[in-house]
Amino acid sequence: MNEIIYFGSNQKPKLIKNKPNKITKPIQFKFENENENENENEKQIKQISTSYFSTIFLFKNGKVIEYLNGNDSKQNPEKIQIEENIQKVTVGYDNEAILASEGNVIAKGNDINSNNTNQFINISSLIEDTNDRIIEDIISGASSIYLLTSNQNAYGIGSNYSGQLGFDSETLKKTEKPILMMRNVSKIFSGNTSHRVFLLNSNQELFVCGNNNSAQLGLGESRKEIKIQKLTKIQNIPKGKIIDIQCGVSHSIMLIENEDENQNPKRKLYSCGDSGLNGLGKDENTREFTEIKSSLFENDNILDFSCGFEHTLILTSNSKLIGFGSNYHGQLGTGDTNIQLIPIQIELPRLRFNEDISNYHVSCGDYKSFLYYSPFSFSNLEEDLIKLFRKKRILLNQNENQIEKLQEIISKKSIKESNQIFEMIYSNNSKINPKLYLEIKEIINSNEKIEETIKRIYLNENENENENENENEKDFIIERKEKQYKFPKLILIMRSELYRGMFLSVTNDTSNKVTDYSELSDKSFQIFEYWIYSNQIKDEIQITQEIIDEIQIGIDYFQLNQTNPNLFDLLINKFKNQNQIKKEKEIEKEKEIEKEIEKEKEIEKEREIEKEKEIEKGKCLIF
Repeated sequence: MNEIIYFGSNQKPKLIKNKPNKITKPIQFKFENENENENENEKQIKQISTSYFSTIFLFKNGKVIEYLNGNDSKQNPEKIQIEENIQKVTVGYDNEAILASEGNVIAKGNDINSNNTNQFINISSLIEDTNDRIIEDIISGASSIYLLTSNQNAYGIGSNYSGQLGFDSETLKKTEKPILMMRNVSKIFSGNTSHRVFLLNSNQELFVCGNNNSAQLGLGESRKEIKIQKLTKIQNIPKGKIIDIQCGVSHSIMLIENEDENQNPKRKLYSCGDSGLNGLGKDENTREFTEIKSSLFENDNILDFSCGFEHTLILTSNSKLIGFGSNYHGQLGTGDTNIQLIPIQIELPRLRFNEDISNYHVSCGDYKSFLYYSPFSFSNLEEDLIKLFRKKRILLNQNENQIEKLQEIISKKSIKESNQIFEMIYSNNSKINPKLYLEIKEIINSNEKIEETIKRIYLNENENENENENENEKDFIIERKEKQYKFPKLILIMRSELYRGMFLSVTNDTSNKVTDYSELSDKSFQIFEYWIYSNQIKDEIQITQEIIDEIQIGIDYFQLNQTNPNLFDLLINKFKNQNQIKKEKEIEKEKEIEKEIEKEKEIEKEREIEKEKEIEKGKCLIF
């Protein structure tokens, strides 16, 4: 179900028919083709990304529709025809990028593909290092796109006119192939109207490059160059943990988290740049990040914020929407077009889901603004697990046994609880409640009593949630050889068409049903169980042809959704590798045996020679 509130420019592209070009008060946004009979996944928004020429809506089912400036004549959106399951979209002034679940990035733009600026191409496949082509995150600048790989390396592609790729702009004006900017990067920040980028490493050190004509890089008084064409470390960062940075054309805003006197997470906003028409939240310029102070949110916590071309919106935990900056197109939603240099609260229509404001998000384009409802989805558990495994050494800073222990504990929790843990571990989700945040932090930083801590969290905190838990968020029992194993239903729905049909059926009661897996051997079931959660096979498992045949039957019977890499391919590859290793060992063994035989022959030959010498010596003595 959609809940989208919109205000600001209603042209380039025209988003709502029969409305003026400037919408100065927040109104309900509806798609022209919205159908009440559509599947909920077809209608539920996951993300909105918007800029000057286009606005893209990403739905929970991985599909997208786009409003383009060129479509003004017919005023209808278009579907972007990309077969891959889409996880994230990002729109710059003249570029678009799409992140697929497989880690591919499809993009287009004036500085991305000069041969055809309207054609999507796979830019992740152009990375020279083939081991660095799995992308975990993307962000658009005005004319550049930035990629964060699973190996924690940052790449840039597109325009380098302001040095926003970290290279001299005279030597490299643009690139149509991703180039490595920096290693050991945990997060990338930019903005759809900005010509700069911030890179945060795992040590919370912040580096920046690009346009600095309004001191929007936060480097302070000592750096007044218009362009910073080499990644430069920012020295005076406010104390605390950097959660997010958003960029407008001439202003940057940073969200910092500290703990208050009760050890609860407290978040504050800091800004730098030109205060002229821009969303600094204060009426004075500043060359380094300084705090935005306002009575509107001093006792509140920041849930989400976004920067447009010259304005900023903030969503707080007390259901306040606050804005400041340019308002010529009505993008602050105040009912007029007056500029607001300091924070002002925006009056909203009654929200249908107002009791759960943490599930709302803000998204600002050049001169437009969205507030939309998008509850956290549990359908991306598979991607969460894969990301967790890729990043575990960096983020958990624990040894292999402790990580495996944590993963084992997590896998036994319900899907809701597991996702809260995953989300907290690697994305610092601001929507997690403070108590849970502190408990998870304790788990991550602790090397002892992990299991007891997790049990304490969920026995105390989620005891009353089970009554209202969605049926498909409960565990499902799989039985084999008189033992029972619990699996989150949504994992099985994602993995198996058989279970999908079983759980999503409106006529059958499946709450007490179990499936007998007794025909699978212990080793085959161990492989099946581990793959369901991780999409991987443990290294120590030895694969045989009997196991392959057994699991192939199971794959067919349970109609497993074979994602990339799929279970059967993993088995075959591991089987081949193990056979190859076995063959190599046998060859080595044969060589060792041959060496021993040759050695024995040499010894025997030496003995024969010695024997002949003794005989000759005896003959000489006789004569």
